[in-house]
Amino acid sequence: QVQLVESGGGLVQPGGSLRLSCAASGSIFSINFMGWYRQTPGKQRELVAAITSGGSTNYADSVKGRFPISRDNAKNTVYLQMNSLKPEDTAVYYCNAVIAPNSVSSFNNYWGQGTQVTVSS
Repeated sequence: QVQLVESGGGLVQPGGSLRLSCAASGSIFSINFMGWYRQTPGKQRELVAAITSGGSTNYADSVKGRFPISRDNAKNTVYLQMNSLKPEDTAVYYCNAVIAPNSVSSFNNYWGQGTQVTVSS
């Protein structure tokens, strides 16, 4: 069984920074894609940033240059450094990973439980 455990959310003032972490644990053979999504009430979940096992990254236009994503493959952990935060960044942030639990399984999509980020003065 695979689990994604997020940490690092909270309340921050506009212009401030937060760092989100997401650690994958359990039965893991290989991790392909890891990323962060966010969702606000009444809206669809949207991709914030993603990183492949090889280090290729993809960002939403709204966070480019502010939210670098990184990954520690040895720790099965992905990070999202959120800088220059704006009130419109307020959302629940979800970790996502595409993981093969063993050498004979296909890759499956897994989600974390979500962590609240609130940007407000």
